[in-house]
Amino acid sequence: MSQPSHPSGVDPAARSRARRRALQAVYAWQMSGNRIEGIVEQFRSEQDMQIADLPYFEELVRGVARSQAELDALLLPLLDREVARVDPIERAALRIAAYELRERIDVPYRVVINEAVEATKRFGAEHGHTYVNGVLDRLAASLRAAEYSVSR
Repeated sequence: MSQPSHPSGVDPAARSRARRRALQAVYAWQMSGNRIEGIVEQFRSEQDMQIADLPYFEELVRGVARSQAELDALLLPLLDREVARVDPIERAALRIAAYELRERIDVPYRVVINEAVEATKRFGAEHGHTYVNGVLDRLAASLRAAEYSVSR
């Protein structure tokens, strides 16, 4: 396993892979309705998790499942439709990013948005990333007002 390549001790590439795997797991959970623990266990055994930040993956997936109602309540005023009508990949990306913006203040909001946009480009519909970017930019302005205003 590679050494962390960042002064914080966090390996950004492993975090990025954890977020992509989390997107897939949250998507699977949303589509199947299966218990989140079963999905986490399935991903742990089937995916190449040694190259991802496994604890971060698990935190994101479990955090989204545990906080789904609160996350959806944060997102709903920023959406042009009901949460359930948002494309499932975009919905998963929005929920994960909303969780990170709310719970992981140690992760800069720009990183959260960029990672969600990149994952949506990779797995989502052709222009889904622009929708995700717009929603998350407004959410960051609300949840991370001080950080957001400093960077503008």
